[in-house]
Amino acid sequence: MNKKQIVGLIAAAVVFVFVYGSSMLIQSFAGQSQQGGYFNKLLSSMEDPSVNFPTDPFVGVIPVEGTIQASSSSSSLLPEEGYNHSKTLKLIDSLEDDSNNKGILLYVNSPGGGVYESEELYQRLLKYKENTQRPVWTYMANMAASGGYYISMASDKVIANSQTWTGSIGVIISLTNYKELMDKVGVKSVLFTSGKNKSMGNGGVDMTEEQAKIFQSLVDEPYENFVNIVAKGRKMSAEKVRPLADGRIYTAKQALQNNLIDGISGYEEAQNQLEETLEESVEFYTPSSSASPFASLFSLAKQYNRSDAEKLADLMEIKESGVPMYYAAIGE
Repeated sequence: MNKKQIVGLIAAAVVFVFVYGSSMLIQSFAGQSQQGGYFNKLLSSMEDPSVNFPTDPFVGVIPVEGTIQASSSSSSLLPEEGYNHSKTLKLIDSLEDDSNNKGILLYVNSPGGGVYESEELYQRLLKYKENTQRPVWTYMANMAASGGYYISMASDKVIANSQTWTGSIGVIISLTNYKELMDKVGVKSVLFTSGKNKSMGNGGVDMTEEQAKIFQSLVDEPYENFVNIVAKGRKMSAEKVRPLADGRIYTAKQALQNNLIDGISGYEEAQNQLEETLEESVEFYTPSSSASPFASLFSLAKQYNRSDAEKLADLMEIKESGVPMYYAAIGE
């Protein structure tokens, strides 16, 4: 055996020991997490480090990218991607408390999301404006539709890229009914309920006319709220907004023609406009936080401890959620 072969064997052995040892450690921590939740608390503290803001005047850039919904899981070995609802709300709190912060620039690239989360973020932005008297602007990237447009209505000014798709003002509930398929294969859904409408939306039974009306009412109420939010944000009457709010997507040019946005420009130009409005030189700072080097390892341990039901829930597509959504279901 030559020298290169010996070195290769040693390297392979080191890798094996590290991987095996890490696996055992992970499973050990996962087991401990079932006994009092100490591990989950430790992981939570490691995944939520504080953000260090600039010491000079700055505008906080808040990215809202992906589906606006509460995170179902933080157990990933990879860096966190997409929208994180709880962290975004905490970030706004931190910006409000920082005296060097001069405003917020929302960077929206989202097809929308949950009615609840969209409303919560919208209200939090309004609270920031009321408490600080600082401006909130929105810049729309590829898409700022439905819930992505909804949250933009908290802004003092809305600017879109020339290629932005926006609008989709409306509400959707998506369900799947597979009763015909079940009938074909000889499978029957058996349900024991406390009332005739308790099983409404179940995919294994036919929906009654009454249940369809109930679901429609669950759409109509948040839709009226959406129309009023747009009317308030764009300083228009609800009667003028309603014809525009049929769920359609608008290009940036169409949105501008309909007074749904204030302007069309590139991102840097939008920053320059906001800086001119502030009448002072500011840094545009996108807060980012890096978790502890050990956080990814512990996240994997948390993954070991999740039930099959939790993992399955993570795989469910948003369009089949069965709850009202401010969501642009393009191509679905």
